[in-house]
Amino acid sequence: MVASSSSVVQVYPLSSYTFGTKEPKLEKDTSVADRLARMKVNPASLRAPTVDESARVRECSYFKEGMRTSVEGILLVQEHNHPHILLLQIGNTFCKLPGGRLKPGENEIEGLKRKLSSKLGANSTAHQPNWQIGECVANWWRPNFETVMYPYCPPHITKPKECKKLFMVHLPEREYFAVPKNLKLLAVPLFELYDNVQRYGPVISTIPQQLSRFQFNMISQ
Repeated sequence: MVASSSSVVQVYPLSSYTFGTKEPKLEKDTSVADRLARMKVNPASLRAPTVDESARVRECSYFKEGMRTSVEGILLVQEHNHPHILLLQIGNTFCKLPGGRLKPGENEIEGLKRKLSSKLGANSTAHQPNWQIGECVANWWRPNFETVMYPYCPPHITKPKECKKLFMVHLPEREYFAVPKNLKLLAVPLFELYDNVQRYGPVISTIPQQLSRFQFNMISQ
C-alpha cells in the first residue's frame, strides 16, 4: 500500500535551522496548576481577598469567556535519522508545545500561526516564518478545573472547561527561530517522549502514538 502525500512528512535535520534569541516572553502559566488557578480566579482582581470574599463564589474567567480553546503545534526535526519534536521548556522541568489560547471567535489555523510567531518568530514582521499548518492530530479535553485531561469528552460532561487541539506543522528545509531568553527550545526524540507521562504529561507523551500513521521522510543535508 502506497502512503498518500498527505500522510508523508518531510523531516529535515536540526542543523538546517538557525536559532537566535529575543526579549523574554512573559508566560502567564508556568505549570498546569497555575493555569487552573487563573481560570478559577478573576484575573482582573489583583488584591488579596477578604475572608468574606473567600467564602463566596468568585467571578471566574470561565464564566466570562466560556470554554478555553488552545492550539499547539507539533514541529518535527531529525537527528541521527530519528524524529525529534521541538518543545519549549519553562524553568527546569515544565515543557510545552509552542502555541496557546485562541482569542474568542478566532480561527484555529490563524490563531496557531499567531501563537507560533509570538513564541518562535523574529521580532521583525518582515522575517516571520511561513507557517504551514497541517491536520489536527489530537483533541484533548479538560472536563473540570483539574489537572487531568482526556483524549475524549466524557458523555456526562456538558460544559468542559478546556479543549486543546494539536496540529502538525510542516517545516521548510531552512528557517530561523527566535527563542525568548527566558525559555529553552529543546529537540526531544520520540523514543524519550513515548509513554513518559511522569516527565512530559499525558498529552506530549502520547504524541508518538498520534504520529504513528504518518510516514517520515528523513532528509539529509
